[in-house]
Amino acid sequence: MLPNSLRQQAYLQRLERAKQKTRMTAVSGAPGAPRYVPHGSNLEAFTSTAAEVLLSGAAGTGKSRAWLEKLHYCAQMHPGMRGLIVRKTKNSLAESGLYTFEEHVLGRGHMVLQTGGLRRNRQKYVYPNGSEIVVSGMDNPIAVRSAEYDIIFVQEAIELSEGEWEELTGRLRNGKMPYQQIGADTNPSFPQHWLKRRADHGLVEMIFCRHEDNPRLFDHETKEWTDEGNSYVARLDRLTGVRKLRLRYGQWVQAEGAVYDEFDESIHVIAPVDIPEQWRRFRVVDFGYTNPFTCQWWAADDDGRLYLYREIYRSGVLVEDHARTINNLSAGERIDMTIADHDAEDRATLERHGISTVAAHKDVTPGIQAVQARLRKAGDGKPRLFLMRDALVGRDIELYEAGKPTSALDEMPGYMWQKTTDGKPNKEQPLKIDDHGMDALRYMVAQMDLISSEWGFDLA
Repeated sequence: MLPNSLRQQAYLQRLERAKQKTRMTAVSGAPGAPRYVPHGSNLEAFTSTAAEVLLSGAAGTGKSRAWLEKLHYCAQMHPGMRGLIVRKTKNSLAESGLYTFEEHVLGRGHMVLQTGGLRRNRQKYVYPNGSEIVVSGMDNPIAVRSAEYDIIFVQEAIELSEGEWEELTGRLRNGKMPYQQIGADTNPSFPQHWLKRRADHGLVEMIFCRHEDNPRLFDHETKEWTDEGNSYVARLDRLTGVRKLRLRYGQWVQAEGAVYDEFDESIHVIAPVDIPEQWRRFRVVDFGYTNPFTCQWWAADDDGRLYLYREIYRSGVLVEDHARTINNLSAGERIDMTIADHDAEDRATLERHGISTVAAHKDVTPGIQAVQARLRKAGDGKPRLFLMRDALVGRDIELYEAGKPTSALDEMPGYMWQKTTDGKPNKEQPLKIDDHGMDALRYMVAQMDLISSEWGFDLA
């Protein structure tokens, strides 16, 4: 066997030849499946041997596909290689990254899919040459901490904490490849995020992605958008504000005048957790029909921290029908209170279905200040407000196609203060645009912190 230095040199030469030809490909398991040819930023990631690499850019640029193709390629090229596909939660990975891996990278009928059962139960992919690609979420730390890997792909790395990222880098010591690598993809967040800072300090090689890099959206022979590309980019063009800058143009920006500028998705958005029976539960309703109707389910732990664990966010549905859904979703739960916007007729409709409500405290400025206080870390180093990932019950496709937010989490980065005549934020009145989830969130916090004194929680 060649010494490691020569093996690595030969490997780099092979990658460079592939880069020059732009023909780097992973063999598909499905007969007749189209050949994968990475372009632009995706080709850079495919051929990079850096220790930490991040594909960062707009939504839909083919970032995940590139990394998954690379893992498949490495598994075939390096017998005994161990790879890891990981995301914040295993559940979100099964319906995103693993779907792409099985349907588009491997293809139906591939030999490594003959064992392992359904995708949602998949633990790993085993190759005939002894290579393995393990599948895990950070909510299953045993799979992460108990093994060693050659290459790790983190999908939506923005969801992780820096501590989790560093924990993963510590597992890169299997030694079956000439280099060890953690690769990741993400849509941008605010510029102070730890991942962006890590790249700015040179610890992560950040590669910027464009929609033209995705062959499903852009035909590199004709140099024109495909039909799918025209449709997808047009949808992104309908976005507004900071969401457009991030998802359409891939920019790491924090909108000037964001109401909740201390919101950090890596801190305030957590994996779903089982709610103990003794925790108090609440519902909050913001009515709407043309604008989305919002119902949020919140739990308060023994220290008074609030957790959003379920959410309806949907337009074009009658309150009568929402009431039935709310009752079905709440079956078996003890709801202490349902807080609602002040519309008398809609509240009466909920009442007819057995949902008694109390009127929300709608004073805007104190409510926002109370939310801001909860977002800040308290004396124990933790904030007092969390949103659980995957809380949304069914995405509103019409809102999504129109480029509108489809959840409170979607609204958060674009929730802005109105501007004064000189263009500066007026920190008295937020813009009344795409704020339905934000209103409901504020009603919950206001009820807890400004109105109710009987809870007996220590909120200091």
